[in-house]
Amino acid sequence: MGKHEKLLLKILNGASDANIQFEDLCGLLKHLGFDMRIKGSHHIFRKEAIIEKINLQRDGNMAKPYQVKQVRSVIVKYKLGGTIDV
Repeated sequence: MGKHEKLLLKILNGASDANIQFEDLCGLLKHLGFDMRIKGSHHIFRKEAIIEKINLQRDGNMAKPYQVKQVRSVIVKYKLGGTIDV
């Protein structure tokens, strides 16, 4: 299981939203095909055919837990997890 798959499983599990590295979360979204745009401290991710835009901000080196929850809801809603199922 690769780095992105392990992180995806960790996010879908939902038990450690406060322990997700910001750079890892950004890397996962890029791996899933999202385009990133940076405007100030906001990292905005968009993907064709997905209505929601994902807006991430750093909390030190970590991603903010409520934003990890938003990412999880988009992954589940659009079935972006591939074969990983929790």
